[in-house]
Amino acid sequence: MKKTILITFFGLLFLTLTSFSVHKFYVALYQVNYAPEKKMLQITTRIFVDDLNNAIGKKYTKKVTLGAENETAEDVNLLNKYFSEKFYIKVNGQTKPIHFLSKEMEGDVLICYFTIKEVKKINSLEIYNSIITEGISEQQNIMHFNVLGTKNTLLFTESTSKGVLKY
Repeated sequence: MKKTILITFFGLLFLTLTSFSVHKFYVALYQVNYAPEKKMLQITTRIFVDDLNNAIGKKYTKKVTLGAENETAEDVNLLNKYFSEKFYIKVNGQTKPIHFLSKEMEGDVLICYFTIKEVKKINSLEIYNSIITEGISEQQNIMHFNVLGTKNTLLFTESTSKGVLKY
């Protein structure tokens, strides 16, 4: 009898503990500001570093350690390469080069700073963003825009990787 009760108890305990798994939150935030006096777009990204390392590592079949003490120059080069393939902004129909400025860690989030230079006027922005979305279907990339006082937000997912804003 005791054996049956113990088996039942541990069985229920195991079932309870395994049925409540931690649900990870797959989101990245992007802020895009137009600085007309500098004629540039300023872009700040906030991405969970473990998801980004996994996505870059999977794409290039390398172990990537961005944000860690053992981060290498090759890791940063792969970050730039990954962003250039998975993220672009067309200004008034023209693809503009995105320049990586720097990065920093804040907890488990990697913050990256980019600029797009020589933007005299904005009539439209066409954005392509598939950062991490091809590897993690739950990934959401939320982009906030502030252009000449007009604020917009676009959501990019596995099924929606392009967006257009008109000004």
